[in-house]
Amino acid sequence: MTLDRMVMLFAGCMVLVSVLLTLLVSPLFVWFTVFIGLNLIQSSFTGFCPAAIAFRRMGVRTGCAFD
Repeated sequence: MTLDRMVMLFAGCMVLVSVLLTLLVSPLFVWFTVFIGLNLIQSSFTGFCPAAIAFRRMGVRTGCAFD
């Protein structure tokens, strides 16, 4: 699995977890979902993604988006 796909998988899982937390624990977890969305937007413009940096350090091979 390439870095690009790993980041998308991680982001999708985090969105689903945050929605579940919002529904089951507290409505305030919606801010976690907002944070994830804002991080995805800023990484699309800047190319800076903390998850991509972490996965790259773990040895995941790079794809074309996060070179």
